[in-house]
Amino acid sequence: MIKNVAVVGCGIGRTHIVSYAAHPDKFRVVAICDLNDERLASIGDEFGIERRTKDFGEVLRMEDVDIVDVCTPPAVHLEQILAALAAGKNVVCEKPLVGSVADVDKVIAAEKQSKGRVLPIFQYRYGNGIMKAKHLIDQGIAGKPYLASVEVFWKRTAKYYDNPWRGRWETELGGVLVTHAIHLHDLLTFIMGPVKSVFARATTRVNDIEVEDCVVGSLELQSGALASTAATLGSQDEISRLRFCFENVTFESCQKPYAPGDDPWKIIPASPEVQAKIDRAFEGWNFVPTRFEGLFAPYHEALVTGGELPITLADARRSLELLTAFYQSIETERPQTLQVGPDHPRYANWSLANKGADILRYAARA
Repeated sequence: MIKNVAVVGCGIGRTHIVSYAAHPDKFRVVAICDLNDERLASIGDEFGIERRTKDFGEVLRMEDVDIVDVCTPPAVHLEQILAALAAGKNVVCEKPLVGSVADVDKVIAAEKQSKGRVLPIFQYRYGNGIMKAKHLIDQGIAGKPYLASVEVFWKRTAKYYDNPWRGRWETELGGVLVTHAIHLHDLLTFIMGPVKSVFARATTRVNDIEVEDCVVGSLELQSGALASTAATLGSQDEISRLRFCFENVTFESCQKPYAPGDDPWKIIPASPEVQAKIDRAFEGWNFVPTRFEGLFAPYHEALVTGGELPITLADARRSLELLTAFYQSIETERPQTLQVGPDHPRYANWSLANKGADILRYAARA
């Protein structure tokens, strides 16, 4: 059963269109929406999409559209998600899903009242390397988790921020934590399990922007395992690297900055006996495609069968709880737990636009 898609926002949305096209028996992009006339024409012509509009409301009125794929700037996600759910559409939405834990709770409530469902985008979970690691963990072969390290060493220059919404608390909702490291922090929890608490420091040193572009964090996971994370937008050699140490196996990702889930991953057993278990676990293994292409296949299956989505709003909430704890720790200079509810001081807004921004500027001068 082919599902019709309307992609809203043709920047990163182009990548989504390419990935839907990789599954022609599952999806058809029938409409695109963007405020930029030139981009709307360019993407429409490139992919032969005839329906083109600058009106989001018009998209919602298209009766044959099954999925509204939201690829717009973060500050407008909540409004568009809620409107699409109210129109009975399924929703795919780029990260960050919304701008606070309070907002994701609104989406969770709205989804319960809609015939549509929301797929938050965490495409980095998909790739043959990380899925093989996940398989061994789920099979119980890896054993007890010990420690993890996460490195997001990317590069963004002033040209990247020559854009009216990037680099600002009000419109981008944060810096390297929100727009970049959010991917690998999701992979950390995907592999190692939920985070219990975080202690973090951040600064703005690379570009003249409001938000943070360098951050380090020390995390305790609910399992008792520990993790360290470091992220910057000032690395001349871009890499993403994850290392997970378990009782019986150590995993290390490839270093591709924008496809860390892909092969090759190092899978290092503690003994020949563990290696034999690993070999048996991969008998008949089916290759997992990378990123959006890998994600959209199980997404379609879930839509057709009514099964659980491959990434859920609960996953998104945990991600936004972690962001909230990061920013609370940066401001208070103390460890913070991830129990973020209505009584939490940053439940409705994690932004450091006021006091926190002064902290970032002070650190940058040091």
